[in-house]
Amino acid sequence: MKDKGESMIVQTKKILMGISIVGVLFMPVLAIEINSATQAVDIAGKQRMFTQRMLKDYAMIGMNNTFGKPDLDLKKIVDDFNTHLKSLLKYTKNDETKQSLKKVETLWKPLKKTLLEVPTKEKVGKLQENLELLLKAADSTTKLFAKESGKESGQIVNVSGRQRMLSQRMASLYMLRVWGVEDPQFKIKLDGAMKLFKDSLLELENAKLNTEEISALLVKVKRSFMFFEMMGKSNSKFIPTLIYKKSNDMLKNMNNVTQKYVALESK
Repeated sequence: MKDKGESMIVQTKKILMGISIVGVLFMPVLAIEINSATQAVDIAGKQRMFTQRMLKDYAMIGMNNTFGKPDLDLKKIVDDFNTHLKSLLKYTKNDETKQSLKKVETLWKPLKKTLLEVPTKEKVGKLQENLELLLKAADSTTKLFAKESGKESGQIVNVSGRQRMLSQRMASLYMLRVWGVEDPQFKIKLDGAMKLFKDSLLELENAKLNTEEISALLVKVKRSFMFFEMMGKSNSKFIPTLIYKKSNDMLKNMNNVTQKYVALESK
């Protein structure tokens, strides 16, 4: 009886844990209170990353690959993009920055519907083009916030935050290739993303603001980047789950680096 009772307790805990995880995934995204221009650079920079992460998720769903639950992740990122945009619009008082955010908003509205529809190869080409335009608009906004900050930390957060985007850009390009989507610009886009990531990583490694903790995280990022360099030199098709995991490892570490740069401003 004791063993049976313990077994029921274990099963109950597993069920409750499952409910808890699902609850977190579908929890409404709360508004972000932005308190500084450097923090705004970080938040705006995430919008760049979201454009590429959504494309990566879209391709994973299109391939019927459930690793990492891309369907849930895509819904969450769509919600996060909305919340970040509202928070940035509320924060900025600069007319030029506000106009830049309005352009992002205009580009974003029609994209939301497409992203949440059933993914198809017929739609992904146009989706990629439109996400590219959204990425450029979000990048312009991030640079304006970095300019507003007037601090070295603002520019470093811009570069560090852009690495988050590049980790997802490299992954999304490979994911589309594995899916069988033909893109004549694939090599140009990939080479450009990899060169910018490598050059930016070198810039961050030499940043005066670096702490021992930041430097250690950058070493981890460099090791993960070697995987993408290896893929760039190969004609083989790589396993989508491996691409998904490696890109998320880079994203996690670069996000930690970015947050630590933001925190330095308050010291």
